Amino acid sequence: MTIAKRVRSLQRPRSPKGETALRVTFWCLVTAVMFAAGADATDFGTKGGAEPANINELVGVLRQDSYDMELLISFGTSKGGSAGHLALGIRDEVPGDDLVFSANFYADRARKHETGFYTEDLMIGVAKKEYLFKTHSSLGDTAAFGLDFGEIYKRSVIGVRVYGVPVAEKEALKAYFRRINDDYQRQTKNTEYHDGEIKYDYMRLNCAKTIGSAFRFGAGYENLEVTSAKLLTRRRIVVAATANIPTEMAMKLIKEWNVRGYGMDVVLYKKYEGSTYVDPNEEEKVAFKDLPNRFPSVLSRDFRKEQGHYEDFDNLFAMYLLDNMGKYSVRVNGETKLLEIENTTDPMAYAQAAELATRRARSDSKSFRRRLPLRPLASGNGTPTDNEHLHNFTDQAEMQ
Repeated sequence: MTIAKRVRSLQRPRSPKGETALRVTFWCLVTAVMFAAGADATDFGTKGGAEPANINELVGVLRQDSYDMELLISFGTSKGGSAGHLALGIRDEVPGDDLVFSANFYADRARKHETGFYTEDLMIGVAKKEYLFKTHSSLGDTAAFGLDFGEIYKRSVIGVRVYGVPVAEKEALKAYFRRINDDYQRQTKNTEYHDGEIKYDYMRLNCAKTIGSAFRFGAGYENLEVTSAKLLTRRRIVVAATANIPTEMAMKLIKEWNVRGYGMDVVLYKKYEGSTYVDPNEEEKVAFKDLPNRFPSVLSRDFRKEQGHYEDFDNLFAMYLLDNMGKYSVRVNGETKLLEIENTTDPMAYAQAAELATRRARSDSKSFRRRLPLRPLASGNGTPTDNEHLHNFTDQAEMQ
């Protein structure tokens, strides 16, 4: 099976009301003509290159919904061991936008990252427009394209938007991220959230652990489980079974938000499939457009499987849950090079979404184990569910 050429949109029928409200404006139509005439297709979606001309307009439409924060779950880009990335956006911390806090992969104090990489902070803070859509970084030339900014040119991102969050909770989260940065810069050791020196570690102090720690120790989520991967110092082996994984942390946080009575919905920011950018820091020189675009796996037997072959209940549950809660899918139009809302649906509330996701995932995981053909399960609106492709967030028409 080849890698899917585009990320699947949320497939329930469109809401007529939402579709009318989100039609492309006259300004966008005019801009599309002008942009298509002058843009260099080989330059678009690369570091320092052209970017969508209507970023502000698209973000303005999404911000008409009064969410307070957004958990951003990035897809994986490797063939195996693809856990993805986790970041948190807090609304109105920059003018007209959210401020995204994201763990810095290169803040590990490794000698090879001392020059040529952005290492000033462990928790990077950038505007969401920049994090998702921009090709130029406010952090400087050493920021990582497709990681610190311009995520959608490398992979898809799922945004879980949260409503009704108290101001005090958001302030506590921001303060804790600042505290983590202070600890990193002072080379602090042994805090309540981490044993050892405060620096990035893929297994021990990663994106999922830093986000989870801010909620547990900063915002007072006492029941949120934030694990600590153990390091066997004699052999320098990390026990990965206790590492924090982005999708697993996301599911824990979603449950916590439901308990607190917060509202939620989901936006799928789809990967732009045409970026020719090649990260010069990667050993294997692969253009972004040719990288896998995998729903981030939980730690399971699925973790090393190829794209499209997830069978684990927890993976299937997460995929179905997020799809059921979906409200928008956003993409770059390949012809106009403009952002557009490709699809809008009526999201399910968490309780209904979780109940349906549990039934689907349990049925499908049993069928996979027994190698039985999958039976279509009814979605919330009575339409058949595409069990083969829905759980991979891919477009059936382009799977081979």
